Amino acid sequence: MSNFVLSQILIGIAICFDILSFQFKERKKIVACLIVSATFISCHFMLLGHWTAAFLGLLAAARFTTCLFTSSKRMMGGFILITFVISTLSFEGLLSVLGCTATVFTTVASFSKEDKLLRQLMLVGTMIWITHNYLAGSPAAVLMEALFISSNLVGYFRYYIRPKKLVLHP
Repeated sequence: MSNFVLSQILIGIAICFDILSFQFKERKKIVACLIVSATFISCHFMLLGHWTAAFLGLLAAARFTTCLFTSSKRMMGGFILITFVISTLSFEGLLSVLGCTATVFTTVASFSKEDKLLRQLMLVGTMIWITHNYLAGSPAAVLMEALFISSNLVGYFRYYIRPKKLVLHP
């Protein structure tokens, strides 16, 4: 089996966790699913030889793990700094710039105390990752991010847009 095929299979597994993540309301459950997904995504990029994205994926898994225990702005700043260091040391041109930018958005999202802001910032970061994944030549990763956005929007609608059911009193 080629590295490309294996990478696409890993993205398939990540897709399952991404879709599941935003169907939860509880922030900790959302983040726990994202830890697993980020690990598979990182391995996917390793197989494709896109090292900035691979290292940022590992950093995302560490960041999500940290976010289960704290929403400290200092920790957030530390992860943003590490994002810039990784992106600089593994620079691959536009892909690194896109990955770095997307990761900054998702880092701020991860450290948000409220799931509503987490969803909004993840939406922006994910849109940037779609562009990255298209340019990186990974159709399954583009699909994954599109499904992630869809799942995020469905969850957002369910919890924040859908009107409350009216209760009729006799």
